Amino acid sequence: MPQPVLALGCAVVTAAGAVWYLPALTDLRAGADRPLSRRTAALACLTAWGTLGAVTPVLLVATAWWVPVGVAVVGGTAAAALWTDAAVRHAAEQREAARQWAQLPHAPLPAGTRRSRGAVAALAVAGPVAGAAVTVVLGVFVTVPALVVGLFLVIAVRHTRMVRRTTAGRGHPRP
Repeated sequence: MPQPVLALGCAVVTAAGAVWYLPALTDLRAGADRPLSRRTAALACLTAWGTLGAVTPVLLVATAWWVPVGVAVVGGTAAAALWTDAAVRHAAEQREAARQWAQLPHAPLPAGTRRSRGAVAALAVAGPVAGAAVTVVLGVFVTVPALVVGLFLVIAVRHTRMVRRTTAGRGHPRP
């Protein structure tokens, strides 16, 4: 297969990969708001997609096959190393979170404390009812103007037909 065709394929696939590398870029830009394992995984993702993007111009410029293959191997190895590091960090973060949860005191509620199940039930019912009400109100706001416009269109069509019949009956030629 000619190298320009492969370069075009790499460019198209890289452009389509925005589904993965744009969220990864967002994770990196968030900085300390994201765990280190997630930022490392995002860096691995960007490295992998950047490698594919870098292979595109190399395929167009280089005449030997070993050059784009070398770029792909180096980038793929770097991405794999970053993903491995992210997985190790994620496992350590999970163990630390489990340890912290285990240290929390798990005591029963005091005897005088009551849980209000009625409030939760009211909220669970009020949400869908409010959503349905908003849908009905918005439906009215959309439907009523559409009905009015439709009514005026029917009146206009009937009036036009009536005028054509009247002018045709007086001996005027039909347009």
